[in-house]
Amino acid sequence: MILPTLFIAPTQEMGRGIFTSEDIPRDTVIEISPVIVMTGGERKLLDQTLLHDYIFEWGADRKSCCMALGYVPLYNHSYRSNCEYEMDFTQRLITIKTVRFIKAGEEIFINYNGDWNNASPVWFDSDQ
Repeated sequence: MILPTLFIAPTQEMGRGIFTSEDIPRDTVIEISPVIVMTGGERKLLDQTLLHDYIFEWGADRKSCCMALGYVPLYNHSYRSNCEYEMDFTQRLITIKTVRFIKAGEEIFINYNGDWNNASPVWFDSDQ
């Protein structure tokens, strides 16, 4: 399920992103995406490719990974995101939900740390 008001468009600094053509209230589920789960060994291989930037750690031990279908891989990161994601390991789904009111034309962001307000540096902002 993808909210029909969402669309993909170019961004100033991040290539492409997800935007909304209509206002979206807080606590609205805007996408429920199935995922393809891969093993830790497959993750090591994917980490050597461009797909590394589009996969999510998966499972309680975070040793596996998944590729979400739908728009999920295209949501850009922000430490002040307007949405959060939730992983359902049993059903193999990722749900995207708004954490505040989003105005028409605004880009949709998630925090790659998992918690929408987590300010810890993500891999592309860290010194590692």
